[in-house]
Amino acid sequence: MKLQRKNMLRASALGALVVSGALVLTACGSDDNTKNDAGASGKPSAAVGDIKCDDAKGKLLASGSSAQKNAVDLWVKAYMAACPGIEVNYKSSSSGEGIVAFNQGTVGFAGSDSALKPDAVEESKKICTGGQGIDLPMVGGPIAIGFNVAGVDKLVLDAPTLAAIFNDKIKKWDDEAIKKLNPGVTLPSTAIQAFHRSEDSGTTENLGKYLKAAAPEAWTYEAAKKWPAPGGQAASGSAGVASQVKAVDGAIGYFELSYASSQSIKTVDVATGAATPVKATGENASKAIAAAKISGTGDDLALKLDYATKAEGAYPIVLVTYEVVCDKGNKAETLPAVKSFLNYTASDAGQKILLDNGYAPIPAEINAKVREVIAKLA
Repeated sequence: MKLQRKNMLRASALGALVVSGALVLTACGSDDNTKNDAGASGKPSAAVGDIKCDDAKGKLLASGSSAQKNAVDLWVKAYMAACPGIEVNYKSSSSGEGIVAFNQGTVGFAGSDSALKPDAVEESKKICTGGQGIDLPMVGGPIAIGFNVAGVDKLVLDAPTLAAIFNDKIKKWDDEAIKKLNPGVTLPSTAIQAFHRSEDSGTTENLGKYLKAAAPEAWTYEAAKKWPAPGGQAASGSAGVASQVKAVDGAIGYFELSYASSQSIKTVDVATGAATPVKATGENASKAIAAAKISGTGDDLALKLDYATKAEGAYPIVLVTYEVVCDKGNKAETLPAVKSFLNYTASDAGQKILLDNGYAPIPAEINAKVREVIAKLA
């Protein structure tokens, strides 16, 4: 009897270990930034009753944005628990790589932190028979500016100063421009080690949009997925940049907030011209994203964001990750899974996961349109 009980306890422990590891295994991506089963907040990720499996079956492949990786991990875990007949595999790489995979027809959908460019839409028509690729906003959130400066626990920067740092113009942490924004803070003369993404990245493009809008004289580059400025050091994926910032004294870099939260990386408060510098939080990002307008046409729901906002409490360095799908011409074998999975991610329960884990839900009015478009996918 004792031996039987011991074996039962061992099996129970092994089962718990398998469940706790599922979040890592389902992502199959290059970034490694895991959380516990409930996410950063410790709250359950979703109730099974919120998910409708419909006719979904087989394997659904997707890839792209590393910024949404942690949200997708939680969604996949809840979805696969409710729908054991379908395997969802999201490869976290970059927005650029996700779009390439989508236009090669190797994934059911792609994640991108910037909307499709006209040439990518044109290319998608070869895969989307009778249709084209469209953008469905699904994940919002702050792009945190993480820093690691010995002896400095709180740091305020504004757009012109950030532009000068990432443009290799400000080289020391005790530069007068930084000191002026941080009265009473003892700043060391440590050299600034600025890290950026090595691959095409929608996160890079959104940071560029912010710098271009809020500091046009200091940041003269057009926003693009490829890092445009001289100097700095490159790292792969949001996880790679976060790891470098975590490890290197004097470092600064940019990545989605949950990478900072999970690794206890300090983040910059941004001076926007509002009365108080704004912290990088999901709630503060939501205040900025709430003012977004749909700029896409037809069923394309690309958004226009105000990166130069000075609204109180609105964190301006934000991104919206789109799930890129065919409006028509989706593969028959994966269409039910695409619609079922995205219906869940756009549901109230799916969007609640975002706020519980440092992201920002898509505004309700826009999210309602996302659901309408998902229902029409063919």
